[in-house]
Amino acid sequence: MSNNTIINQALSAAEHPILVESVTQLETAAEEWNRSTVLGLDTEFLRERTYRADLGLVQVSDGRQAWLVDPIKIGSLDTLADLMNRSSTVKLLHSGSEDLEVLYFVLGALPDPLVDTQIACALLGQPLQLGYHHAVKWLLDVDIDKDQTRSNWLKRPLSSKQLLYAAMDVVLLPMMYEMLRQRLDDVGRWAWLEEEVERMKQTSMTPVEPETAYLRFNRTGRLDATEMRVLQALAEWREVVASERNLARGFVVSDIALMKLSQFRPSSISQLKEITEIHPRALERYGEELVALIEKAESSNHHVEKVEELDKAQKSRLDRMRQCVRTVAGNLEIDPALLASKKELEKLVRSLAAGEAVPERFMGWRKQVITDQLLAL
Repeated sequence: MSNNTIINQALSAAEHPILVESVTQLETAAEEWNRSTVLGLDTEFLRERTYRADLGLVQVSDGRQAWLVDPIKIGSLDTLADLMNRSSTVKLLHSGSEDLEVLYFVLGALPDPLVDTQIACALLGQPLQLGYHHAVKWLLDVDIDKDQTRSNWLKRPLSSKQLLYAAMDVVLLPMMYEMLRQRLDDVGRWAWLEEEVERMKQTSMTPVEPETAYLRFNRTGRLDATEMRVLQALAEWREVVASERNLARGFVVSDIALMKLSQFRPSSISQLKEITEIHPRALERYGEELVALIEKAESSNHHVEKVEELDKAQKSRLDRMRQCVRTVAGNLEIDPALLASKKELEKLVRSLAAGEAVPERFMGWRKQVITDQLLAL
């Protein structure tokens, strides 16, 4: 079968997707899935005001047909969880880190075995953040409309445009997989992909530790010990509240407000009101609690680690490392960020300065490719 025929078959499937809206329909679809060795997978979700993404749709395709599973209408998704665990079927995602977080929370399972086509493209020289529509254009010379990206996937009924968009996100993945697998095998990088996907899966299963939530903040090097204790306490409190109420962190108290609270440390509601970055509703709901938290953190002798600015020698070392990464990436014809980002190199510099082990990110296939050269610097 020619490539054009396979592509046309997939595009036709996207125009006539099968809606799966009951447990019975899901079980019927699973009978078809179980006959496939490769399945494209995607999710649509909403995550604007909530701590956890709300799952709106799960798309599955074997390249010949597209199924759109509606988790809002289906009571039990156990059959979908069974698919995730089916070892004889390779599941395909493109840029799947957020999808994995959603699937793990909803299903309690992750796709295994799994291939991420975005990472596969990056290992073949494409930008690390290559979008699905750009990947499809690069590999198959097919144009995909992305005008439904910001849709409300929780509202019913879904429009015909939404259904087509959702199906298009998976129908071409099986064909892309076959092409990417061959190219990666040719250059000896398939094992690299497997390692990257496994790392991504482990990250998606690792929960945020409230006590380390303060590490998300930038520019903390200027804070003194007391300010750091307050920030750590406030960030931990917000993480817990956001999780319990399923609210986006910023809808509890914004980052900038927490920084201001850490620096000015108001000791009363009247002083708290002077910090204009705190929303009036947050002030009303959490005001007394915030004042008490600040007072407790101020009087504590708990030591909080903070990320210090790199000194001159470390900055020089970082510059040499970044140049090394660019050189090696150029020789491999891949995006330098795939080897190591600036942030990851900073972490390596700090680890070495503190006599700590090399970060896990720099082990595996990267050790021989780039890490040994970085350590030699």
